[in-house]
Amino acid sequence: LFLATLTYDTLRFEYEDFPETKEPVWILGRKYSVFTEKEEILLDVTSRLWFTYRKNFPAIGGTGPTSDTGWGCMLRCGQMIFAQALVCRHLGRDWRWIKGKRQMDNYFNVLNAFIDKKDSYYSIHQIAQMGVGEGKSIGQWYGPNTVAQVLKKLATFDTWSSLAVHIAMDNTVVMEEIRRLCQSNVPCAGAAACPALGSDVLYNGCPEDVGLKGRLTLWKPLVLLIPLRLGLTEINEAYIETLKHCFMMPQSLGVIGGKPNSAHYFIGYVGEELIYLDPHTTQPAVEPGDSGCLPDESFHCQHPPCRMSIAELDPSIAVGFFCNTEADFNDWCQQIKKLSLVRGALPMFELVERQPSHFSNPDVLNLTPDSSDADRLERFFDSEDEDFEILSL
Repeated sequence: LFLATLTYDTLRFEYEDFPETKEPVWILGRKYSVFTEKEEILLDVTSRLWFTYRKNFPAIGGTGPTSDTGWGCMLRCGQMIFAQALVCRHLGRDWRWIKGKRQMDNYFNVLNAFIDKKDSYYSIHQIAQMGVGEGKSIGQWYGPNTVAQVLKKLATFDTWSSLAVHIAMDNTVVMEEIRRLCQSNVPCAGAAACPALGSDVLYNGCPEDVGLKGRLTLWKPLVLLIPLRLGLTEINEAYIETLKHCFMMPQSLGVIGGKPNSAHYFIGYVGEELIYLDPHTTQPAVEPGDSGCLPDESFHCQHPPCRMSIAELDPSIAVGFFCNTEADFNDWCQQIKKLSLVRGALPMFELVERQPSHFSNPDVLNLTPDSSDADRLERFFDSEDEDFEILSL
């Protein structure tokens, strides 16, 4: 039986190879042809950080679980979409991981932010414990909205990345709110907080040492997460074209979505199929080697990625975008506005300049996770009950 399973697994990866199709393959804002760029496609996929279930890590909270098998899939998807933001922030979208090649320090700094131990910024330990404030006990499954809220809170401690994280609720992205967040005068990870950065701190994309600091507004790199429900029990096909366009934008961080036991990190599409990384493999926790170097091969998916029909996507998702500069954000806004003109594509969310007057104060949700508003949103985004009714809202 074991041999049969092994053979089946080996074969499975053969079958999963990309179909020979004239349709372009889109991976996180990059367009490829299967016929001429197959190796480039696979290298792009392999270069994404891949987080899966792990076992034998230090107990969460000292006495909690030592493995996240069976419950941590959405937490791992949250790690993957956020890791992609950190890769874009510190290494750039063009960076590639090549097996056996010595990587730069910033790569290991990014990877270390997600390692399974309590003091990593975005470890499973931090996500699980921060989730308690969102009403989730340790070991409980998260929906896309919960993991987004938790990552936003954890990012405030990551002064090295100095990200502005915005979660657009009520299917509405308010431009004014994002500009206020990204242009805030909160100290960036500059000389005081992180002397090692030096001229790496960006002022609207320019290194600090070019003397423009006084004249330019500081723009903190933006991670924009938009939790959505694209239908009741299955995705409304009117959203499919718009969803595809999200993977075509250069700012794309992909999509996290799914339900218990089937959460995935979607990184692109080809034809009518989504391309995704699957966290449902249990690997041993990784310890730094004798040299203090982290063995990193298990954090990269080195076989062709999984695919599934877009029509099978669970309607509860969160879409992610990364805007490193203000120009990136302005460009993203223009693309979203153009998208509303595409025939047969129903907008998944609304883009507005100012907050409509009927909105609740966006900060209320952050300060009072136990409020009825937060409970309502939790039911709306994370409910997996058979008797779930949108009318009960």
